[in-house]
Amino acid sequence: MSREVDDEYWMEQALQYADKAELQNEIPVGAVVVKDQQIVGIGWNRSISEHDPSAHAEMVAIREAGKTLNNYRLVDCTLYVTLEPCPMCAGLLVHSRVKRVVFGASDEKTGAAGSIMNLLQDPKLNHQVEVTSGVLAERCGNKLSAFFKRRRKEIKALKKQAQAGSTKH
Repeated sequence: MSREVDDEYWMEQALQYADKAELQNEIPVGAVVVKDQQIVGIGWNRSISEHDPSAHAEMVAIREAGKTLNNYRLVDCTLYVTLEPCPMCAGLLVHSRVKRVVFGASDEKTGAAGSIMNLLQDPKLNHQVEVTSGVLAERCGNKLSAFFKRRRKEIKALKKQAQAGSTKH
């Protein structure tokens, strides 16, 4: 398989985990860690359900990969994630020595793999991560947009319902 076809295949897997996040009413981000054409870690956003601000898809997948490989260094591993990593996750990726990160949608508010900063390739750090962006970007971005559109609609309906309830008194 070509690298491009390979990247799309693994991003499809990450999208399936993004669906799991959405089913739990979490922001739909999914991630897989791959080594030697095998998934060694999976993750999806769990920050809300686990009351843990660090439970991003990348964090969960990297923790699982470390346990699977019995090593805190993830040399020769690739992380596939549906949304560009934030600074917290980018720091983890540098420290865990992930070889490569492939992401779908860019994050213009908190993206640390090129959007607002490029922590993954900062020459001042002791490890730089290879980055491939935009893999299945439209699908990844549409999933996030649809989620936030639905959430805004639900919040608006709840506010309207609350206002209607308060006028009855």
